[in-house]
Amino acid sequence: MGRPRTNDEAVKERLVECATEMLATRPRESVTVRAVAAAAGTSTTAVYSLFGGKDGLIGAVRDEAVAGLFEAVTAVPTSEDPLADIYALAVAYRRWGREHSNLYSVLFGGVQSFEPSEAVGTSDPIGPLTAAIDRAVTASDLDGPATSIALSLWVTLHGLVTLELAGAFDAPTAQAAFRSTIHATLRGWATPAAFSRLRQSELAP
Repeated sequence: MGRPRTNDEAVKERLVECATEMLATRPRESVTVRAVAAAAGTSTTAVYSLFGGKDGLIGAVRDEAVAGLFEAVTAVPTSEDPLADIYALAVAYRRWGREHSNLYSVLFGGVQSFEPSEAVGTSDPIGPLTAAIDRAVTASDLDGPATSIALSLWVTLHGLVTLELAGAFDAPTAQAAFRSTIHATLRGWATPAAFSRLRQSELAP
């Protein structure tokens, strides 16, 4: 019987998947190369061969999370209404977090901190949000430094998603809280002309 392959793509994917689940659900110190290899049904040699060790494997998990979130937000089409685009981007961010809760936990849960400047290549998942905010400021829909607006919106959005994933809300409450809170944050930065537009949008079905 031949020796099991330790460096093919399938093994690599299993290791990343197992590491993601373990990092999201266990203390980091308990996530060892041996434990991840055993969960993936392979050897520790595979981890070192494919990732160079534990740090490289954690980096691969983080890279997958950044790339996945980036893909989700860049799939949001750009319209002529930057405020509508900002809300749509927030929806996409929340949807990705709900559908990939383990990756979200690894990315933002303290396993390895995320900074937009450290994103993989040009895959900055906060970039599309910042771009939409820049457009809204240019269009006189929002009033304030774009970076400050982006930070306040991201903090709000992250808090909502984190609480939802922790089970703090039931589904209807989570949806209502998301909609009202994101709109309230935008209204806080809105110009008078845009304020009424946002108010009507919040009340719309």
